[in-house]
Amino acid sequence: MTVRVVVVDDETLVRAGFRVLLESENDLQVVGEAADGTEAVRVIRELRPDVALMDIRMPGINGIEAIRTLLGGPSPVPVHVLVLTTFDLDEYVFEALRAGAAGFLLKDTPPARLIDAVRVIATGESLLSPGVTRRLIETYVRRPGYTGPVTHALDGVTGRERDVLGLIARGLSNNEIAAELYLTVGTVKTHVSRLLTKLGARDRAQLVIAAYESGLSSEVFSVTSRDGS
Repeated sequence: MTVRVVVVDDETLVRAGFRVLLESENDLQVVGEAADGTEAVRVIRELRPDVALMDIRMPGINGIEAIRTLLGGPSPVPVHVLVLTTFDLDEYVFEALRAGAAGFLLKDTPPARLIDAVRVIATGESLLSPGVTRRLIETYVRRPGYTGPVTHALDGVTGRERDVLGLIARGLSNNEIAAELYLTVGTVKTHVSRLLTKLGARDRAQLVIAAYESGLSSEVFSVTSRDGS
């Protein structure tokens, strides 16, 4: 199956580079480009791609507003958004995840990693880099206006589901979680499905947000500090 992609970036050379890279693969096809958020909304609504590579800081409507427009409202577009960013835009990436982006990568990501990421996102899975995810959490909780965790947010979540949620927040895949907790992959998928329902999360990325908004992030940091990840 061919994965249809729209590339959104305000730099022409960046878009051209992504197009050449992606179309070097037989199963990836760039069907459109956009130079700003307004154009992105129009092009993605018209072409209905499987994946959108979305820059954040652009003229006019930025990437976050474009994501909200595309994925929110009464008629959301069924597109998987992969945000491309740099370290100095961490706070914007968090807002993009809240808006519904399925994951994010740094713009200096190796080409093979980007290609794999597009394929993963196209299947409906989220892509969260453990190192950058932890940095995002740290950045968010230090922002002005952050009032601390919502202590009741995990009401109804079982102990094992909390274990799974904590590992999701660390960026582990289902296979890695299964190995860590000595469970089958099928059991992990069941726990993830139940977490999505209980927490009202759209996808795995929003489970990460729920984890640290509920205060579970402090436990996650404790674990990552001990294991060195």
